[in-house]
Amino acid sequence: MASGDRYRWQDDAACRDADTDLFFTPGYESVAKEICALCPVRAECLDYAISRPEKYGTWGGLHEQELADERRRRSKRASIAKAKARKEAA
Repeated sequence: MASGDRYRWQDDAACRDADTDLFFTPGYESVAKEICALCPVRAECLDYAISRPEKYGTWGGLHEQELADERRRRSKRASIAKAKARKEAA
């Protein structure tokens, strides 16, 4: 994949032309989530935010605390999967 293609999903984002204040200003989370709910690339956006240290804003339909919680859940699942794979390989 060419480096420019890595973020091509953003071209299809429902928020592409929206005011970024909706996604980064406290009090607008519900508006941001409504936009995210209709977004065809919500999963890609969430994966992007989870894989980076995005601490602020609404990404993939999750606000800041939800992003932190999802990051922890994914990390825990990955750790469990690694441990299971090591056990099966032994």
